[in-house]
Amino acid sequence: MFNNKSILVTGGTGSFGKKFIKTVLEKYKPKKVIVFSRDELKQFEMQQEFSDSVMRYFIGDVRDAERLKQAFNGVDYIIHAAALKQVPAAEYNPMECVKTNINGAQNVINAAIENNVEKVIALSTDKAANPINLYGATKLVSDKLFVAANNVVGDCRTRFSVVRYGNVVGSRGSVVPFFQKLISNGEEVLPITDMKMTRFWITLPQGVEFVMKSFQRMQGGEIFVPKIPSSKIIDLATAIAPDMPIKVIGIRPGEKLHEIMCPIDDSHLTLEFPDHYVIKPTITFFSPLDYRVNQLQEVGKIVSQGFEYNSGTNPHFLTVDELREMI
Repeated sequence: MFNNKSILVTGGTGSFGKKFIKTVLEKYKPKKVIVFSRDELKQFEMQQEFSDSVMRYFIGDVRDAERLKQAFNGVDYIIHAAALKQVPAAEYNPMECVKTNINGAQNVINAAIENNVEKVIALSTDKAANPINLYGATKLVSDKLFVAANNVVGDCRTRFSVVRYGNVVGSRGSVVPFFQKLISNGEEVLPITDMKMTRFWITLPQGVEFVMKSFQRMQGGEIFVPKIPSSKIIDLATAIAPDMPIKVIGIRPGEKLHEIMCPIDDSHLTLEFPDHYVIKPTITFFSPLDYRVNQLQEVGKIVSQGFEYNSGTNPHFLTVDELREMI
């Protein structure tokens, strides 16, 4: 799939980018792998770990349309992972989040079409489904932009799809390293937002593998959603520190009790495959596609009306032991 291809990852110094690039270098023989990000220190540190001759490091911001057009020259595949992701920070700095997550998304789209890139996958989040916080709202707009971009490509070969999944175990900013840091700092109580709170969970290798598979499956316009387990936040705390007391501190601004990845209002657009769901576009492209059969010839079926993929009603919940093993 990626042999002799030029691949670019926006936000490539993040948790996903580093794992994706490590996997590509181990399994394939790419022509070029380009890290596009704005942090020179993280790029410098990454160069010490990934010094393969195919590696390229571009300093740039997705807000800078001209820099993106330069960086995308000759690129075959793009993973758009750059985003402002911290929910409280987005609530406090809304326009900064809009500039990166929405304007940046449109810049990526424009630059990809102009450079005749073959395939683009944008990473999304469960917070983009029925969003109640600004971060989720900007990612919903981003999802809509990438899906609709397939309708304006004209004769260009570029196709756009989206991958949406839940919390990544151990990623920067997630609750697992936060809890672990509190413990290492000698805190005696773990703060829990709400005893009933649930979240979807995926490991970094699983997320990378799903994105790679989505490149093979995509026709353009799909939102790919993996079937992944849920857990209760209280069970997560027990898995990390079974003997540590907890303190309920209440839900933070912009948080939900449960997350959704396939909204009930999209059930008429949702297809179920053995290990994932696909949300079809709400718009009809110039050449309508049959999303029931993907590029790997996997066959999906229409879900029942009123279906919702919700972390609170997910049929697969992780036990405390399973959470401990995952962590």
